Amino acid sequence: MSHQLIVTILLFAPLLAAAIAGLQGRRIGNIASQSVTTGLLFLACALSWTTFLGVAMGDWPDFTVKLLPFINVGDFQSAWSIRIDTLSSVMLVVVTSVSSLVHLYSWGYMAEDDSRPRFFAYLSLFTFAMLALVTAADFMQLFFGWEGVGLASYLLIGFWYKKPTASAAAIKAFVVNRVGDFGFALGIMTCFWMFGSIEFSEVFPKVAALAGTSWSFAGHSFPAMDLVCCLLFIGAMGKSAQFFLHTWLPDAMEGPTPVSALIHAATMVTAGVYMVCLLSPMFEYAPVARNVVTLVGAVTALFAATVGLAQNDIKRVIAYSTCSQLGYMFFAAGVGAYQAAMFHLFTHAFFKALLFLGAGSVIHGMHHEQDMRKMGGLWKYLPVTYAVMMIGTLAITGVGIPGLDLGFAGFYSKDSIIEVSWAAGRDNGIAQFAFVISLLAAALTAFYSWRLVFMTFHGTRKWGADAATAHAHDDHATSAQIETHDEPLADDHAHAHDDHGHGHDLHPHESPLTMMVPLVLLSIGAVFAGGVFIAWFVGHDQAAFWAGSLFNSATNHVLHEMHEAPTWVKLAPLVVTITGTLIAWYAYIPKEGMGARIAANKGPLWSFLYNKWFFDEIYEATFVRGAKLLGDLFWKGGDQKLIDGLGPDGVAAASVAVGKGTGRLQTGYVYHYAFVMLLGIAGLLTYALFQFRG
Repeated sequence: MSHQLIVTILLFAPLLAAAIAGLQGRRIGNIASQSVTTGLLFLACALSWTTFLGVAMGDWPDFTVKLLPFINVGDFQSAWSIRIDTLSSVMLVVVTSVSSLVHLYSWGYMAEDDSRPRFFAYLSLFTFAMLALVTAADFMQLFFGWEGVGLASYLLIGFWYKKPTASAAAIKAFVVNRVGDFGFALGIMTCFWMFGSIEFSEVFPKVAALAGTSWSFAGHSFPAMDLVCCLLFIGAMGKSAQFFLHTWLPDAMEGPTPVSALIHAATMVTAGVYMVCLLSPMFEYAPVARNVVTLVGAVTALFAATVGLAQNDIKRVIAYSTCSQLGYMFFAAGVGAYQAAMFHLFTHAFFKALLFLGAGSVIHGMHHEQDMRKMGGLWKYLPVTYAVMMIGTLAITGVGIPGLDLGFAGFYSKDSIIEVSWAAGRDNGIAQFAFVISLLAAALTAFYSWRLVFMTFHGTRKWGADAATAHAHDDHATSAQIETHDEPLADDHAHAHDDHGHGHDLHPHESPLTMMVPLVLLSIGAVFAGGVFIAWFVGHDQAAFWAGSLFNSATNHVLHEMHEAPTWVKLAPLVVTITGTLIAWYAYIPKEGMGARIAANKGPLWSFLYNKWFFDEIYEATFVRGAKLLGDLFWKGGDQKLIDGLGPDGVAAASVAVGKGTGRLQTGYVYHYAFVMLLGIAGLLTYALFQFRG
């Protein structure tokens, strides 16, 4: 089978699956819909790994398959194409591996839902859009995939559309992403103005020659390369939930848990990171834009990590963790270490999908309960879920031994980012700031990650019919009960019924095999993905591995300088991780109830973090209410009073008034008409008399 045919089947298999399940799902039924979509996704996954290994081992050259023309308007040319190089092949593996396992996992998780064909069709449609995005050969197809995953995420987040919070979350995600996409569209337009093309193979070779181009506006001149890269990065901020445009991601947890794992852990939210790395030939000549990327990424890493400390919904804690880890990837790309950013993206896909699906297993075993304050002591009842969640936690906190280079996946990728930020920080103050933030965020990550484990699997049980008895001597439970009213509890299945026909009186139960198999496979990736692939991604083979797909300018030596990091830099991540872990252990094991008592006191710091830095309230008071007031002004003042008042409504009112006035003359009495005739005759005689005298 030729390379071109393999990647063509790979790309369109999910689209075919979505069409079959979406259009024929009711006719063929649930099982057939699940089988077709899952089978075609595993086929795409197998072909993706074939492509990745072929490209990585040098057996496949980089190539582009042009399928058919798309847009031909003067110099604005775009064609449907499939671009294959190292960067796109890495993303193919990430997308299809996670998506295929999510499809399989959903067999068990969505077993109660009657709309499974629609759900699996949406999953496959999302996968197709993401594959179209990562294989795009020009900005137009990239934008098509960009908007395609936005549409699919809207459908998946609002899958339980009868649930008001789910519909609101879907709309919020759609609207916030439109803000970022406006900047993205402006960036594409600016790129076409600057290069005369939107095709990557034509744009990238011109970058060095046009790097000094300026754009003049209102008497001021701006570096065009920085401008186009900043505009494109605004799109990445929306899609990857970076600071200021992050508010949609936590609310997106209203969708089913497999959606959280697929969209918000490993694929869609990494599209922004992928785009910045793809455009490395442009960002290398845009120092201001790179500093913006570094600063936004570092602030996001800190912001999301702090907010994760105070959340109680198990999925929202992991969601803010996603925001924080994306911040790591962005500031790595910002300092010029695109390889390290892609390495963390690759490993993050495994352990973050594992954590989300592990949380889904907890929710399933707890009969759709998501509040960690109503859990505790679950390790005995969910042993497999507990084991995989431990692996995911060890991976995301980057546990490993620096001197021996032995650790979980996150140890290799996150430590690489910390080291490159240190190396870049020797000459760049913003990179130095990112290095400090990276260590602080690592400590916070350890705290909230182990807090999740301790609250969920350890401590006093706070579920079941006899929970009240268990709570009688537990000050944590009392405080937790006080705290419960602070946050509306999310219900992962809306008003989903309990498949056992009972409530929380039953003991938690382990998930079915279809949910356990993906967890075990993702656990393998969370353990070994870092150590196995580090040489290719950021090690001694990285130059050959990334040749032709990632670009570093002649002055960018950050990957080489990271290996010169002193011992304290290499040990610092382990030290802060152990510190955060010990604090979490102390607060939630020996001193169980400390966190709940802090929450019950509702101090200013806790309120600030619990309310997510009050971003939703600020946006509600400014943008939402401001837009509503502006809309009311134009609607009630401009449209109704001015346009309608002077236009159709005013003319209609005048016609009615004239009609009423003239209608009064038509009384139907003969003497009225005779009187009017008499007046008319008198008037005529008066006129004739004056005329005669004249």
